Amino acid sequence: MRNIVALGVASLLLFAEFTSPLTPAPQTVAPPPVRYKLRTVVLDAGHGGKDRGCTGVSAREADVALKLVLALGKEIEGKMPDVKVVYTRKTDVFVELADRANIANKHNADLFISIHCNAATPAAHGTEVWTMGPHKTDANLAVAKRENSVILQEDNYKEQYNGFDPTSPQSHILFSLFQSAYMVNSLRFAQKVDRHFRTTLKRPSRGVKQAGFLVLWKSAMPAVLIESGFLTNRQEENYLNDKTNQAYMASGIYQAFREYKQELETGSGD
Repeated sequence: MRNIVALGVASLLLFAEFTSPLTPAPQTVAPPPVRYKLRTVVLDAGHGGKDRGCTGVSAREADVALKLVLALGKEIEGKMPDVKVVYTRKTDVFVELADRANIANKHNADLFISIHCNAATPAAHGTEVWTMGPHKTDANLAVAKRENSVILQEDNYKEQYNGFDPTSPQSHILFSLFQSAYMVNSLRFAQKVDRHFRTTLKRPSRGVKQAGFLVLWKSAMPAVLIESGFLTNRQEENYLNDKTNQAYMASGIYQAFREYKQELETGSGD
């Protein structure tokens, strides 16, 4: 009988040892956090085909923008083989504004870069980098109106763009409210491009600006529109129409892209 009692007590003590609240619970190792990777960039050469864009004495915006985009794409493809480069056009063809954003969305792009040339009085000069947002001056609105007027060459543009009127300031105010979810990173990249234009390339800069651009409207990712210079300024037209300078411009944008990518992937900031 004593043996049975002793055995029972020993069993209870053993059970209590294994169920004691002081016994640490088994530890589970959390998986490492998934790090963000910038995998795809969409490069958009403004205008094209029947849409020549603005013109200088000898240069057309559609042609200069395409050469800049191809030079930028070559930089990225050559130095960042892990990044997929998608072009909205690689030849002189007309692509509707909505289709440009659709291409970016279809490829789940991480960044959308649209390159253009500017037009104004012969004295106007300098680069501009734009993001989607509310225009703060009539001059900003005028640039957006000029770029958005491309849709007048598209079929059924009123249905395609929900009744958007490219001549109406109210329409531009409405569309400038889109893309707010991506505004921070759009501005981050835009500021880097502008800084490299000013410091690395020594280009005159008119700064980072915001307005309602249809080409940025439906792009579900950070997006910028770069005005590389004024074709209506003879000196800038000569600069932008030169192959060596086009490579310099592309190199400046690439350096901004490299810094932006590194910041996002490492979680660091300015």
